[in-house]
Amino acid sequence: MRAVVISQFGGPEVLKIEDLPTPQPGTQEVLVRVVASALNRADLLQREGRYPAPPGAAANIPGMEFAGEVCSHPFAEKRGEKGGATGSVKWKAGQRVFGLTAAGAHAEFLVAHEDTVAEIPANLNWMEAAAIPEAFITAHDALWKQAGLQSGETVLIHAVGSGVGLAAVELVRARGAIPYGTSRTQEKLDRARKLGMEDGIAVGNDLRPMIEKVKQWTGGRGVDVVLDLAGGPYVPASIEASALKARLMLVGTVAGGKAEIPLGQVLGKRLRLTGTVLRSRSLAEKILVTQAFAAEVAPRFASGQLHPVIDSEFSLDEIQAAHRRMQANESFGKVVIRIGPSNH
Repeated sequence: MRAVVISQFGGPEVLKIEDLPTPQPGTQEVLVRVVASALNRADLLQREGRYPAPPGAAANIPGMEFAGEVCSHPFAEKRGEKGGATGSVKWKAGQRVFGLTAAGAHAEFLVAHEDTVAEIPANLNWMEAAAIPEAFITAHDALWKQAGLQSGETVLIHAVGSGVGLAAVELVRARGAIPYGTSRTQEKLDRARKLGMEDGIAVGNDLRPMIEKVKQWTGGRGVDVVLDLAGGPYVPASIEASALKARLMLVGTVAGGKAEIPLGQVLGKRLRLTGTVLRSRSLAEKILVTQAFAAEVAPRFASGQLHPVIDSEFSLDEIQAAHRRMQANESFGKVVIRIGPSNH
């Protein structure tokens, strides 16, 4: 199979396309022919040597999400597994699936546990499907599950123009809550409004205007939930902008890996700060988040309530250009990678 390989740590130029052996699935695993994938910050960090894949995952093949077809493979038939040609009781050859993987999705084939993939709604094409898993599973798990978002609550989303940020806007609205956002550019805020964001503010190095704006939006009360994809100085600013008993979901650190916490405000407001990441979770936890996504989120794409947002599309051979696009911080939504042809 053709795959993106990190030849050494460095810039986009270290990414090479190589021919590698096709992985072989084991019991309760499916072989997926990847038709499309998408790019995430973790891929850039892995390329730079700052975010290694967890043990057991492809150390030198990036890619954390995929859309593709379940494949038949002769090894399962020879072993006499109940799933026959796919090695899975749950999936049949040719079914369209999407999901998350710790690494290795920027390749023509990958292996996944049968319970960590979900069926792609029929109304979505391959590029749309590939733009969904990481953004919507992350936002759904953080907001609906961990933060327990309720109808009528207010949510502040940092880096609202990112894939996760835009997914969060849609999921907040689907929950009957009110999304606000921050971004470095006014253009991204204007585009996010069209997708359901109530209001937003362009921020620079000084976050005080953001705190004051939140007070205006909420009548001085503060926001109920913060989805922080930035980290660094955004953390203390978010604490100050929070309402009593607010929940702060810490997801990313693009603005910095350290923050000075005003403990007096955390205690006085009785805040809950939760760090969350999907990549390093156990198989059992990944199965739970995938099943929750399949039950609660995927049907909303089928009904047309939710829509993926695609910034740009690149072929596998254009992977270096895709990395440069994301690294420039100009993307709005997902940078999607076309991997291979489909049978559908």
